[in-house]
Amino acid sequence: MCGIVGFVSKNKDKEDDLSLMLNRIVHRGPDACGKYIDDDIALGHRRLSIIDLSSGDQPIFNENNSLVIIFNGEIYNYKELREDLVSKDHVFKTSSDTEVLLHGYEEYGDGILDKLRGMFAFVIWDIKNKELFGARDHFGIKPFYYYKRDGVFMFASEIKAFLDHSDFKKELNRDVIPEYLRFNYSPGCETFFKDVYKLEPGHFFRYKNGKLSIKRYFKVSFEASDVAFDDLVSSISESIKDSVKHHMISDVPVGSFLSSGIDSSYLVSLARPDKTYTVGYDIPKYDEIGYAKDLTDKLGINNISKKITKDEYFEVIPRIMYHLDEPLADPAAVALYFVAKLASRDVKVVLSGEGADELFGGYNYYRQDIDCAKYRKIPFWIRRIIGKIAGVLPERRGINFLVRNGQTLEEGYIGVTKIFSERETRKLIKYPNKARRNMEITADVYSDNKNCSNISKMQAIDINFWLARDIFLKADKMTMANSIEGRVPFSDIEVFKLARTIPDKYKVTKDNTKVALRSAAKLDIPNESYSKKKLGFPVPLREWLKDSDVYDSVKEMFNSPISLELFDNKILNRLLDDHRNNKRDNYKKIWCVYCFLVWYDEFFIKN
Repeated sequence: MCGIVGFVSKNKDKEDDLSLMLNRIVHRGPDACGKYIDDDIALGHRRLSIIDLSSGDQPIFNENNSLVIIFNGEIYNYKELREDLVSKDHVFKTSSDTEVLLHGYEEYGDGILDKLRGMFAFVIWDIKNKELFGARDHFGIKPFYYYKRDGVFMFASEIKAFLDHSDFKKELNRDVIPEYLRFNYSPGCETFFKDVYKLEPGHFFRYKNGKLSIKRYFKVSFEASDVAFDDLVSSISESIKDSVKHHMISDVPVGSFLSSGIDSSYLVSLARPDKTYTVGYDIPKYDEIGYAKDLTDKLGINNISKKITKDEYFEVIPRIMYHLDEPLADPAAVALYFVAKLASRDVKVVLSGEGADELFGGYNYYRQDIDCAKYRKIPFWIRRIIGKIAGVLPERRGINFLVRNGQTLEEGYIGVTKIFSERETRKLIKYPNKARRNMEITADVYSDNKNCSNISKMQAIDINFWLARDIFLKADKMTMANSIEGRVPFSDIEVFKLARTIPDKYKVTKDNTKVALRSAAKLDIPNESYSKKKLGFPVPLREWLKDSDVYDSVKEMFNSPISLELFDNKILNRLLDDHRNNKRDNYKKIWCVYCFLVWYDEFFIKN
């Protein structure tokens, strides 16, 4: 796990800009720093040493020094790929997966991407042809940002690396704020900084002579197979065990995060790491430490835990927003930061359960066709009229049910998080903007999966949006903020090849979610975690926002100059007061706006 930075430039003096960029992301790779500079480009690498500790420093060159690579991530099948490349007469100087990636590109071009099993973001510079090639992994586990403006092209693992470059112009991109308020994160390739973009998951690019071309090499799709349940459970068990085995490849010790649910419990039961890490709170219903300790006691391994206080939680939020690069209104990001900090005292690598819900059907939303079956016997045109009427009524219990069932899936479902409605966002935002409608944002994913079931369509939406732009964003940034590598065995391309074939009836039933995965996990988990409802990293924000100290702090931000400039603060103050007075549960909306304002303060006021 590392950090990469670079820029294309004809300027003779590139050293200072490159050094400043690398200094900004030292947390991603405190073990080593490498640079390559020629007349046309500057490449920088920060290394966290995990595989080939003695000779894996980057940049790395091919045999004749015509190609040079910088790479962030892990290639889990690099040993198999290396054997193939050696048989084709490639000569290796290191034992690293980075060099395998370089020779693989030399042999197969962009076709190497179809052979990779891992998480990755990398660039390769063709020194003779002066062409830059770069790619991001299938699901977007590893981040990749680029800046393109006025003939300037630069890239990095984190946006903050651009801040000190002499050619970077820092401006707020207001057009993404309405989208963020609806999705809880920025859902497109644009970021909160003008002219800074994400390279989308499953895409690669080429940059030559000032021209950027981007192509897609992987697309999420589902195709259910006709398989017996017991055979499927057996296949899932074998697939997850194989993934865990590959994700344990390391020259340094590997630990694991552990909550009370099935996902991390399953990984820990298979991997049996020496140490596991859990965070909790003093409020019992939000505390998972006891459940985690029960599992590790049965497995005979260590569990190290910490209870996060309210003061600790809020004190660290500005630092969290800085490390995230963009505002992210996921309360679990803070908990993830603390558990990563806890683990960083002992290990450089941790396993984590991200992706299991999206691949195997873990969200209650996926049961809506089952749960709403009786109501959906009413003709759609009648439900649509009812939904339209309900849509203009004040929010209260049951209204969302009527609205949701009066829409097609494509009209209503944007993922497991939906904060402000489009109507609410228009009222809240005070300035003109070019924000897209929800259906414009999700249209391509629905089109790609138009022949799938509703459950598979929802999974496709969640993998492309929620998983890539929230879950993996916080997983990468919070682990790397503490200089450790997070690995996600459920989000493995080989696991997905099996998961995409699971019939709906083996994903969810009236009584449960992740049905087939739970049955596979039951074979190896020694307690009842396989049947427990997922909590993830639950946070007592709903309660804390009613406390006077937190209320006052949030209210101050809601009435700050930038808040008054962008938002209708009467609406914000009403949301806050209604929540405190138990009139309405507004904590998600409050947190969404608050996180943006803290982020803005970090990047545009303090920095």
